[in-house]
Amino acid sequence: MKVADRTILMRLFSQAQTGKTHRLRSAQLWNHMYPFVKRQDSRNRNLGFWTSGIVEDYSNGDPNTGQSSGEESPDTDERAVAKLNEYKHRSSVGLDVRMPRQKRKLKQALEVLGFLDIGMEFETYFKLLHLCAKTRALAEGKLVHAHMIETGTRCHILIQNNLTKMYVKCGNLKDARQVFDKMPKRNVASWTSMIQGYVEQGHVEFALKEFSRMHKEGVKGNHFTFAIALSACASVSTVLEYGEQVHVHAIVAGVDLNAFVSNALLTMYAKCGMIEAARQIFNEISKPDIVLRSSMIAGYVEHGLNWEALKDFFAMQRAGIGVDEFTFSGVLTACTSLMALEQGKGIHANIAKTRFKSNGFVGSALVDMYGKCGHVEDARRVFDEMPKRDIVLWNSMMASYAHNEHSEEAIALFCEMQWEGMKPNEFSLTSVLSACICPEYLKFGRQVHSYLIQTGLDSHLPVENALITMYAKCGTIDNSRLVFDKMIERNVISWTALIVGYVQKMHDEEALKLFCQMQQEGMEPNQFTFATILSACGSLGALENGKQVFAQTIKTGFVATIDVWNALVTMNAQCGFIEDAKNVFNIAPERDVVTWNAIIAGCVQHGQGKEALQLFEQMQLTGLKPDRITFILIISACRHLGLVDAGHHYLDSMSRDYGIKPEAEHYACIVDLLVRAGHLDQAMDFIKQISVEPGVSMWQMLRCACRVHGNTKLGQFAAESILNLEPHVAETYVLLSNMYAAAGNWDEVAKVRALMKYRGVIKEPECSWIEALNKVHSFVVGDTSHPQMEDIYAKLEVLSRQMEEAGYKPGTNPVLHDAEDKQNEYLLCHHTEKFAIAFGLISTPIGTPIRIMQNLPVCGDCHNATKFISKIVGREIVVRDTNRFHHFKDGLCSCGDCW
Repeated sequence: MKVADRTILMRLFSQAQTGKTHRLRSAQLWNHMYPFVKRQDSRNRNLGFWTSGIVEDYSNGDPNTGQSSGEESPDTDERAVAKLNEYKHRSSVGLDVRMPRQKRKLKQALEVLGFLDIGMEFETYFKLLHLCAKTRALAEGKLVHAHMIETGTRCHILIQNNLTKMYVKCGNLKDARQVFDKMPKRNVASWTSMIQGYVEQGHVEFALKEFSRMHKEGVKGNHFTFAIALSACASVSTVLEYGEQVHVHAIVAGVDLNAFVSNALLTMYAKCGMIEAARQIFNEISKPDIVLRSSMIAGYVEHGLNWEALKDFFAMQRAGIGVDEFTFSGVLTACTSLMALEQGKGIHANIAKTRFKSNGFVGSALVDMYGKCGHVEDARRVFDEMPKRDIVLWNSMMASYAHNEHSEEAIALFCEMQWEGMKPNEFSLTSVLSACICPEYLKFGRQVHSYLIQTGLDSHLPVENALITMYAKCGTIDNSRLVFDKMIERNVISWTALIVGYVQKMHDEEALKLFCQMQQEGMEPNQFTFATILSACGSLGALENGKQVFAQTIKTGFVATIDVWNALVTMNAQCGFIEDAKNVFNIAPERDVVTWNAIIAGCVQHGQGKEALQLFEQMQLTGLKPDRITFILIISACRHLGLVDAGHHYLDSMSRDYGIKPEAEHYACIVDLLVRAGHLDQAMDFIKQISVEPGVSMWQMLRCACRVHGNTKLGQFAAESILNLEPHVAETYVLLSNMYAAAGNWDEVAKVRALMKYRGVIKEPECSWIEALNKVHSFVVGDTSHPQMEDIYAKLEVLSRQMEEAGYKPGTNPVLHDAEDKQNEYLLCHHTEKFAIAFGLISTPIGTPIRIMQNLPVCGDCHNATKFISKIVGREIVVRDTNRFHHFKDGLCSCGDCW
């Protein structure tokens, strides 16, 4: 081939690549060029020029190689034709048409590269590495790198930077580091790629070290370098000081704080808690773009400044500034936190007018907002209207159902998601487990647990925490403990979930032990942990322990949280210190409906019904909306005061004025209100008229009143109704047996005891406890192991003589009918409540109140005896049983002998 011919061929080849001519394509030219280039010395760099064109043709996305006509050129080399045909055949066989387009381009280019044992042009390697990085094709990128090494290609700094970038993008920091370390010279792009790799892999400390090293070596960063370094600081809020240093470096280096860097600065300050500094950065930008505005809104939302976020959004709307999906998502999150449903609906109306109405990111935020605000139907409507549903949207809808206790719908959606081919992730499984917190859905929850084990997802921390909560809520706390004990890693949520489970099952001592173990293992409690433990201390009556826990909340800074204050009010009230509970309530920095309910409940439990009603009036003046629990407490206050008409008024008001549908608990309070006023027949008529099925609490109220008013027949009917509803609760059998015994119907007593034995129901041992001498002292029936038992017996003997002189007569009716009266008196005198009272008298200062807790309702004899003792010793005795507090003072009880 003559020099002139080669020159013409070279020009035509170049035109084919740049698209200047359609007569010939580069692959067709290859058939003419191959005989010439093959005869050249392999060391001739012109060879790389010719072959680079073919590779670039494919890497640029031109898969049509063209075909030569049947008429071959006289200069065509048969080996060249065979070589090209072999390539075409292998390419057509190995290429997967389902492969993404860019992947196909890369595969075709590498097929050509694999047939060449010569180096390529600089631009060819550059494009190939760029394509490998773009498609995250690590294996292909290594092939290109290997080809460069095998052919002895001398790497330009841009090629080395691209190699580093390719390994970084593919997540291979080890090889990226090797390329970086071997570079004879590095520029800002080299350092930026390496820093970015560490940031993307979560190695923030290494990223910041590389940033410092870069500056020490005299390399000045650019916009991208500083933005990446700032993003590293933003990902770890504890490195604010380093973030400020990066900011100073940027100013000293003269880097223009454009929108890209300003957004990184704003995000860094917001993430590190410096929201004012973030706002200052924002204000210094003359024309902030959508990204900056969205970041500012996100910063406000993250720090609970939700109204500020909404103000910025509405200002944007008034100014006619456009928004994007991140802006909408941020303000919808603000509405969710504020429970601002009306504002959320207004934003939804704006979204409906934009192209973002079908955006999955915005749709998920809408579903979450409606779900958290209790409008699950609206959430489902948004979900159904989305044209495409990704896993995030499915998870949001499931979480909305679970949050609103629509367990059946959440489980059905979980199944529907899988039918549509969507594979659940750990968030899907966490949501569906949260829906299985009722005993009736425990079976499905166990099936999900089995699926987790089979798929290996059971080791994900959020999933394990959800399992602990599910089993605890379903009453199987032992299963919760098994999951907890098998966990390799635990966070504060794991510990708190199990502690909450123990408290809900009234295993308060176990909860306290676990709390101590948690701290011994170095895990810091949060406000929910502290609130739960304070509740456990209240249930145990362990005031001193509660004070120690409260001291820890002060030390750790959680004392300012409303959950802790609410628990502190409840704990003091449950420990019998209602005045201290009021003091805590009065100095609480913030109050919500739970705070008001806690103090109202305390007053009701301590028989201070009038103060409870006054507190309710004060609550209404604050503008807070009462909930279902508030009305249970208020109607209970009316029953203590005998205000029948007022109780009915509040029952009507809750549905009329607040839209709260009365439930079984509200009706039970009305029943109690009627029976305390002596209207037993009206109470029975009321039970027959209500729209809900009478529950255990209603029949218990009726049964207690029948005992006081001597209506044995109706009382027995109520007790039998309780027995039908709770066939495995020992207390029900005991109460029914005592009622038959009081009526002298010993045959029925024997039948009840036989039925109890047949069903395997075991009576819970009576237990009373008192906190004295910095320790909780427990007394269990039949147990005489207390070290001061002789002193306790001696004190009881003295009290018995004093009570007898004062006119006390033991009530022996409910005791075993085959025992002598003297034996009955002995048994009654040795109830655990009396042991606790005697111990309190000999171990606490004279004149101070005695506070006792017990696990069963106080019996009639103990109630009567405690009234006599309070008058004889001149001390207030506070007894908390399973129903309420009894304040005994000067021979009277706050319950009015009706409990």
